[in-house]
Amino acid sequence: MTAELVRGQNHPLSEVRLEIRISAGTPIVAAATIGDDRGTVRGTEWVAHPGAPVLPGVEVPRQAAADHRLAVDLGAVPQAAHRVSVLLALPTTGAGPARFSAVAAPFVAVTGLDGTELVSYTITDLDAESAVVALELYRRQGAWKVRAIGQGYAGGLTALLTDQGLSEAGRLAAAVDEAVARGLARSVAAPPQRTAEGDRSRHTPAPALGPDPGATGHVPSQPTSPHAGQTSGAPGQSAPRPPYPDHAASEPSPERCGASPSAAPQPPASTGGPIDYSHPRRRPAAPPPPPPTAPPAQPGQPAQPVAGDATGWSMDERLYNQVWGMFEDLARTTAAYRSAVDFADSRREKELDQVLSDPRGRIGGQGDAAREAARAKHAQLVDRAREALDRDLAQLTAESEVVEPALPAAYARWDNPVWHGYRVPMENPMAVRLGDLHLPESPSLRIPMLVRLPLERGLWIDSGRSASSDDFGTDEDALRRLAMDTAVAHAARLLAVHPPGEFGVHVVDPAGAGAQSLLPLVRAGVLASPPANGAAGVADVLSRLTQRVDLVQMAVRGGAPDALPPGFDTSDQLLIVHDFPHGFDDRAVTQLRYLADEGPAVGVHLMMVADREDAASYGPLLDPLWRALLRLTPVPDDHLADPWVGHAWTYEPSLVPPGSQVLHQVLAQVAAGRRDRNR
Repeated sequence: MTAELVRGQNHPLSEVRLEIRISAGTPIVAAATIGDDRGTVRGTEWVAHPGAPVLPGVEVPRQAAADHRLAVDLGAVPQAAHRVSVLLALPTTGAGPARFSAVAAPFVAVTGLDGTELVSYTITDLDAESAVVALELYRRQGAWKVRAIGQGYAGGLTALLTDQGLSEAGRLAAAVDEAVARGLARSVAAPPQRTAEGDRSRHTPAPALGPDPGATGHVPSQPTSPHAGQTSGAPGQSAPRPPYPDHAASEPSPERCGASPSAAPQPPASTGGPIDYSHPRRRPAAPPPPPPTAPPAQPGQPAQPVAGDATGWSMDERLYNQVWGMFEDLARTTAAYRSAVDFADSRREKELDQVLSDPRGRIGGQGDAAREAARAKHAQLVDRAREALDRDLAQLTAESEVVEPALPAAYARWDNPVWHGYRVPMENPMAVRLGDLHLPESPSLRIPMLVRLPLERGLWIDSGRSASSDDFGTDEDALRRLAMDTAVAHAARLLAVHPPGEFGVHVVDPAGAGAQSLLPLVRAGVLASPPANGAAGVADVLSRLTQRVDLVQMAVRGGAPDALPPGFDTSDQLLIVHDFPHGFDDRAVTQLRYLADEGPAVGVHLMMVADREDAASYGPLLDPLWRALLRLTPVPDDHLADPWVGHAWTYEPSLVPPGSQVLHQVLAQVAAGRRDRNR
């Protein structure tokens, strides 16, 4: 049972690995501090904030958003730490509210990794405060407890951090503001909303504060931003966040699929209206050229879909926005259907309970008639919801059938004919396809999983066993081989969609177990160097890449990015690590964690092919590494959650069809393009 706390109340924690969900009525900044036994924060290295989101045992979102998820592993915090404080602050950038009294009361919930809510707290009675300590997790006699704090500060983060004993509070608060401003600069306006069934408007919506790309947050009760004005979702859906969970693949929980657990059942939203969608990943500086228009629809019929009818400066950008519009449409229309079914179920149960509570209605024809009427109403509501879902699915399926053949190579499946006409590109792509996503209500409708480039975080190809691999009857060795094949397919696609010399791939394979899967890359000669084997080879590759990260970081931080050594290769680099942690010593593990954390910002990316259970001997030491990576699977698996309503989406990797020679043909052209460039 969830404990609903009031200010000052505490509650024991039965788990040490937790998620903290935060919901607010406006974009807010989430942070956390680690304190000693006196509650003092010893330095800026004990503060997790958008500019430095990861601490040992604590990870916070990178941007301001109306809803957040914080990951906490109390077993991994430093031994000297006795308190973990969760902080909320209103952004000082933009035109948002300047005091908490102007927004809805923030809601905070502490849950286990399975989504079970342990405690919740609604922060009330705030007035002129612009920063607040929401919760405090503290150690007492060897056990951890949580206390509802709700202490606000009118002086903002500076006053809050000063009160916690941080001497550099002002400088750190300025760094947080700067990080949030950078996030705002990266955020993008939503694509146009639909004004009629099947029709996407041609206007660029007003820009809005971009939510956190690295979190999967608690579901607020009402939309709170221009991105959240949706009408086809279920009651209590969250404000949207950037497409796909950039956070390390989190396992969704039932609470993420609708209103908060404490909310009473509500009737479903109208499912007869238009499907609406938004997309917060790219903001044009001015209205882009008008997209292609759909042919006029016949009276009473939905408009015919057209590829590229979303907003954008180029066809690739329009298709990218259109794909994400389809993704959100499917998420919200499915949420509306599920909400309607849940409402019908709860209404039927309530009516049946009323019949059973009256002794006169338990027997006889009157009771039977009441039960039959309740079942008939239930069937009517479910059928009506299914009709609306089927109508929306038919429209989305028709749109998918038009969009899929029009996708460029970077967005297309390997069986798309566009690969047979492949030519080495001259410009970096906007995004890349890593697979497909679908929901159980519509398994045949596949939405491309597009990830923006350059990659903001590394990838983890999970070679461990799971329920999905058991369903496919894949043994352990075959699963490891398939995981490496998946990594090679992703690496080949990244090489193919970048101009010659703009992307390099390194491979670390200590035992040489991935040699068979790596043959296409090796034979084509597209690797930056031969796969590294043995302890010496592993140490050499990791040392070179960590030194590269150090060098670029020093140049950037010193304000002299052009002062790199002559001949320095400025292209992006990808490191494929196979069979981790076998063959890796403590130094190598530390270097991998460093590359995962610091590499993406300077163009060095990590792709791990590993079974997390194999690394269990390291304890919680590697938990931050796994959370820093986006988990993908070599077989279909429902481990990804969307950022709008938290559905569990089934992910399928983008693999080369069996027997196809398209991968070899594409890699041969990549190699030829490199040779021509070096002449």
